[in-house]
Amino acid sequence: MLPLTVAERLGYFATEGLDVLVREFPDAQACVQAVASGAAHVASIAYGTVVALRARGVLPLTAFVQQGRTSQLVMGVADQSASPVLRGARIGVASANTDAYRLARLVLQRAGLRAGDVRFVPLHRHAQAVAAFRAGLVDAICHSDPAITLLEQEGAIKVVADTRTVRGNAEVFGGPLPAACLAAPGAFLGSRADVAQALAFAMVRALKWLQTAGPSDIIRAVPEAYFSGDRALYLAAFSRVRETWTPDGLMPGDGPATFLKTVQTLGELPEARGLDMGQTYTNQFAQKAKVRFRA
Repeated sequence: MLPLTVAERLGYFATEGLDVLVREFPDAQACVQAVASGAAHVASIAYGTVVALRARGVLPLTAFVQQGRTSQLVMGVADQSASPVLRGARIGVASANTDAYRLARLVLQRAGLRAGDVRFVPLHRHAQAVAAFRAGLVDAICHSDPAITLLEQEGAIKVVADTRTVRGNAEVFGGPLPAACLAAPGAFLGSRADVAQALAFAMVRALKWLQTAGPSDIIRAVPEAYFSGDRALYLAAFSRVRETWTPDGLMPGDGPATFLKTVQTLGELPEARGLDMGQTYTNQFAQKAKVRFRA
């Protein structure tokens, strides 16, 4: 997650007196397992994962710094006609049971189609997704940047749903859809509130920095590996999603309700019915950081 990387690379954690070890895991499940086993104290994961874990009684995590207020995903088709036909289409998605899959299903539903009317093709990596789209192995794609920006620059894709802006996200989901967040067990937030607050200070400072950072700032702060050999493409993609990062780490007021409405519309996560969404997040730490940094 970019805000986490910025907080680490610019020394914001160290400034708060924290010695933070950021470990990358292959997927959200491995990340959650690390927290459950005590190998990690805090997870940087999707808010939807936090809700699902609570609803299923697996692990009572609480989001305490909201990083993203949209999923930064785009669905596009190769058919450049005014009304692309999706029935029977092969749709490439980052993976099943993710926001990409969810966005694709919403688009299909509004076209009067069901998931069974298309074939979903998992395309985990950006390069893999771009190659499959170029080769015609899929008819549509639901992915994030830089893959989408690259295809747009080539004039190869027609965008049908875009959550890289707050407005575009609201058009798809009806409001802010909380995405990446820092989450931890309630026990940790209670017993190590000082650490949680320090983490929130560092993260909100990073989020504020991202609101105005210029190209040269990004180049200095982001690891070279992030650019995948194309700085211009990365910077172009970043400019498209800048506003989707929360400016202050706070959970948007109607964010939890938007997420719950979305999964209910799609018939997902029935366990969340009756769940107290107020238990899935807290703004107490981010609020103090917002005041301190005037975010």
